Amino acid sequence: MHAFDVLGDPVRRRILELLADGEQPSGAISDVIRAEFGITQPAVSQHLRVLRDNGFASVRPEGARRLYAVEATALREADDWLGQFRRFWTPHLNALATEVARGKRQRRVAAPPDDDPRGATE
Repeated sequence: MHAFDVLGDPVRRRILELLADGEQPSGAISDVIRAEFGITQPAVSQHLRVLRDNGFASVRPEGARRLYAVEATALREADDWLGQFRRFWTPHLNALATEVARGKRQRRVAAPPDDDPRGATE
């Protein structure tokens, strides 16, 4: 399965978002996904399996629990592939950052001056 086939599914993307915060037990992942997407526990397990089989997640047993974590290799490969397209959006993001900074500066300059902190009046 191609990386973007794996990442194209919103359930799998959400699982990766949960795992981005750190290692998670399968039960906790299942609870969140079932509540948000209304799917069954076996369906969540299948999504976890797809992530694991395609190198996006790893699992380690801890007693009766299974702890899942993000595997960075597959994500790096997807990021590397996207690298050839960054030139299409990076200038736009840089221009947006410039406009945001310009707007902040203009608001600061246009803001009324604070009262004299010493309480002095003329």
